[in-house]
Amino acid sequence: MRLLAILPVALSAAALILSFLCLFAGSKKGFMEDYAVITLNSSQIGQSLFDDGDSSSSNSDSDNALTSFIHNVTSSIEDEIEDTLTSFAKDLGLHDFYSAHLLDFCEGYYVPGPVPNATLDSSDISQNVTSCSNRTAMYTFDPKEVLQKELNKSGVDVNLDELNWPEDINDGLQALEAASNATFVLYCIAIALIAIAFLTALVAIFLEGRLWSFVNVMMDWLAFLVIGIASAIATAFAVKASEVINKYGNDIGVSATKGSKFLVLTWVATGLMLVASIVWCFDCIQGRRRYRGPSRSYAGDKLR
Repeated sequence: MRLLAILPVALSAAALILSFLCLFAGSKKGFMEDYAVITLNSSQIGQSLFDDGDSSSSNSDSDNALTSFIHNVTSSIEDEIEDTLTSFAKDLGLHDFYSAHLLDFCEGYYVPGPVPNATLDSSDISQNVTSCSNRTAMYTFDPKEVLQKELNKSGVDVNLDELNWPEDINDGLQALEAASNATFVLYCIAIALIAIAFLTALVAIFLEGRLWSFVNVMMDWLAFLVIGIASAIATAFAVKASEVINKYGNDIGVSATKGSKFLVLTWVATGLMLVASIVWCFDCIQGRRRYRGPSRSYAGDKLR
């Protein structure tokens, strides 16, 4: 029995579980919703337009749908906005945040409020997820489409164009669509390879010989390579997408954050496969030394 193989078995099993969690995190309400790739904060999407609406009330275009809506809700939300800058998105029929995952997105509200103030510390704000979309392979998060659908369902006669939604956000995210699709495919391949690596490591516990060590080295390195590439692309996507949204969405009160918890999860899985491959390399080298030892002893005995 090869006792050293127990360690890579445990490492690959842990990496397999973490990889599954990366793929299925947020796939339904109540399951790892805070492990998103990126989170869109839309709670302040109407804040700047509220001020603009007040200042432009005497303009000739003051009877357009957006201005009419702003004046209609002024009396009900004015105190809240002045006091805590609470969610104007709710009055538009939108959610405070949308968290994008590999298979879907979830939406909800910040509780007790979206913005910290004198009486509300940022550490006291949490996400209350209300629903998640259906799971879809090769899913790509399209914030403009999601927000517009919610505006249409709300009955408010306002669209994203009237909210000055930047087209640069759409262009930037569309450029990242291929990376998003590639990430899903690579995670699927990585999960399959890690599962095979786990099984071969399990078999190697009961089989001696350098051949199985070499097979496991190859399998672990291949699994490490694929999950590493998937993690790198997911990281690049999260960083770049949040940068694009923050750069062009700041003027309309929209921001985004990359999913730190998700990134920790995927890179830990990558690190586990790297360590497992190193263990098998060590076992392979040790096996070669054990093989050479008896050969030299046999040659010495023959000379005597």
